Amino acid sequence: MLLCELCGQALRTEPEMRRHLLRAHLERESRCPLCSFSAPGYDELRAHVDSAHPELGPAPAGGPPQCPFCGETGASGRQVEAHVRSRHGHLLDPRAPGNGQQLYECPMCDLVCANCQILQEHVDLHLEEHHFSEDINVGGSLSDLELAQQLQNEEDRQQGLEEARREREEFQKLQRQYGLDSSGGYKQQSLKNMEREVARGRMQPSEYHKRKADMMESLAFGVDDGKTKTSGVIEALCRYYQNEIKDVRRVWLSIGVDHFHSSLGDKGWGCGYRNFQMLLSSLLSNGMYNDCLRDITLIPCIPKIQSMIEDAWKEGFDPQGASHFSNRLHGTKAWIGACEIYSLLTSLRLKCQIIDFHKPTGPLGTHPRLFEWVLSYYSSNRESGTKVVCTRKPPIYMQHQGHSRTIVGIEERKNRTLCLLIFDPGCPSQEMQKLLKQSNDDTSLKLLRKFVGSLKDKQYQIVAVDGELSPEEKVVRCQASQVFTAERIP
Repeated sequence: MLLCELCGQALRTEPEMRRHLLRAHLERESRCPLCSFSAPGYDELRAHVDSAHPELGPAPAGGPPQCPFCGETGASGRQVEAHVRSRHGHLLDPRAPGNGQQLYECPMCDLVCANCQILQEHVDLHLEEHHFSEDINVGGSLSDLELAQQLQNEEDRQQGLEEARREREEFQKLQRQYGLDSSGGYKQQSLKNMEREVARGRMQPSEYHKRKADMMESLAFGVDDGKTKTSGVIEALCRYYQNEIKDVRRVWLSIGVDHFHSSLGDKGWGCGYRNFQMLLSSLLSNGMYNDCLRDITLIPCIPKIQSMIEDAWKEGFDPQGASHFSNRLHGTKAWIGACEIYSLLTSLRLKCQIIDFHKPTGPLGTHPRLFEWVLSYYSSNRESGTKVVCTRKPPIYMQHQGHSRTIVGIEERKNRTLCLLIFDPGCPSQEMQKLLKQSNDDTSLKLLRKFVGSLKDKQYQIVAVDGELSPEEKVVRCQASQVFTAERIP
């Protein structure tokens, strides 16, 4: 063991003794305020002042230690020494007058010493302090906690910024996907895609200018140019089923339905509008809806349909849906769904309903209840002896995630299974026209047939038209659409 010659403290090793001397004595060196004398502690300095400067008066015998500068007392010499260093340090530490001694200040605390080497060792102890738990004080611990909190706050801030960036990118992606960005609508996409076709050599410049002129005329009058329409498919199906019935026990078909497929102007987002055109083509051929549709004589183009939906919103239909689109469809590539089709049809005084098949009702994620509902819709008298029923029931708009199609009929097979007949706006006219040939067979019908195992989306919504509304009934339906509800099956 080693004993400190200044205070008598026992220490085990020389490094410990070295740190003790620096901390307990050399760092706390006190100077006499009246001369150049210095002492390693308060007791030595007080003894010096009492003996060398009696004019200040000795400390009271047996009393508590006092500050030699202001007379403030303390419970111990260490406490008074701390007081002297904090309150009167400027009197102890300045260089002695006239001796020219160089003083060095610690950059990490208030220590001032005359020896550069001692200062260096003192600073090293600051840097090594976290290795010696006995030297860590409360202030240091708080500083570490504050630093850790600052680091955590900065990490949280960076994480928040990254999450906000990802959310912004996802939102912009969804805007582009659903046509809600500022990239323009049907007209802009048509021109852009036709220019691309010319650049790739797939379209002659003369054809480009002709098609552009036709498009501008169509948009000016608000009617579809008919370039993607295929008529007569239902009639061809009636002839086929009458001659080649085979495995089909009965079939029901909506008459007068024209097929419309997507064009260069609406490819990727226009399926809802094209299905409305299919539905409207059947309604226009059905005399019982003449009163509701007296202002519509031709199939409207997509921008016109967008304006018609906006007009329905202005009447008060589906305010929540309108808000989703910021009350604007015209000039955008916004997707529409069952709610927009319902609002548009109801604004025209067409009696319709939305049926929500919100979850599968059969094994392996199938929807047999959907097929049963469609059969019930078409077959008011299933025991009729007619095998092919060309009904005046309008086709059914069918929506599922990411796409929509039109149900134009249903087969009841001899084994009692059901098969929907569906017009898909994604099917090109060239394929649909194959159904018009006299040599039609089951292979061509694969374009239309959808069995129970073919429809496995999680949810389907359908919109079915069944009559007209009076003006009063239309007002009631408009008020009810303030909070949109649908019949849910199951």
